[in-house]
Amino acid sequence: MAKQLVIGDPEFLNRRIPMNRRYLHIKSVLDTGYSMSKYLEKLDEMHKNYRFRKGEIFKRLMVTKLAELILSVGASMNKDSKSTASDNIDLVPVMDLEKQPKATSCRSTLLSVVTGVGQMSVQPNDPAAVNNISVDLNVPYPDCPYLLLDVRDREQYERCHIISAFSFPRTMISRTMVPYPRIMLDYKNAPGKVIILYDEDERLAVDVATYLCEIGYKNLFMLSGGLKVISIKFPEGMVTGSFPISCYPKKKTYNMPKPVKAECNRWRFTADELNKIKNFLEIQYKSTTRSEAPVDLETTRLFT
Repeated sequence: MAKQLVIGDPEFLNRRIPMNRRYLHIKSVLDTGYSMSKYLEKLDEMHKNYRFRKGEIFKRLMVTKLAELILSVGASMNKDSKSTASDNIDLVPVMDLEKQPKATSCRSTLLSVVTGVGQMSVQPNDPAAVNNISVDLNVPYPDCPYLLLDVRDREQYERCHIISAFSFPRTMISRTMVPYPRIMLDYKNAPGKVIILYDEDERLAVDVATYLCEIGYKNLFMLSGGLKVISIKFPEGMVTGSFPISCYPKKKTYNMPKPVKAECNRWRFTADELNKIKNFLEIQYKSTTRSEAPVDLETTRLFT
């Protein structure tokens, strides 16, 4: 039997280019369209950052939608800062929520931002861009369309929390008589108002959101991913203080930033913080291409 002649190495085309760790963080700018690798990366990200459960009765809110809501409220409040500066609004401490002014009216842009209809434009020449207007950061937004509740412990809240968020620890719902703050009751099922719960990584917020929905809160949302996803997509501008250690990548070569204590009396975003949120939001929009196939809602159950 004649021996088959082989020219060259038959495994030459199967060889892979060796990986260089120096360039692992660099991604291709060319969009090659939707692929299985992109789909698997998206699923892997959801498994790492989100904790989905079967039979969830609450709705989820994406971090990008929260950023749009913050930008729309911050821009509108800064435009009306001259008219609101003369109003007498007392500073409300975190633990004294009963004195919070009652919110009754609604905002036209709220439902469109939350549901994703009429997505907010973040172009450089957008008329909703933030101007450097001096505002009192220690005064809550009047008639704010959203209520942020941090369900972690008080100590964790003092280390880091989203600006304009109130402290509502999970241990509050385990009491026989739950002392609901007045502002929370004012926002309950109010037209044009939403209540948003968040924690560090969805370990606590899921139980609180389920309980509140069971007792009749229909306008309640849980922030998907919590502070962990915020540290990835919006590392600056959205929170005050330093992110928890668990939010940072577990790498030996990663330099941990110096811890900064959160400002508990900060109720408004500065113009610089709003601009940072706007810039990071533009990056998120650019990374999400139209060529990507939609992910099944039954698989992800993300409220978009």
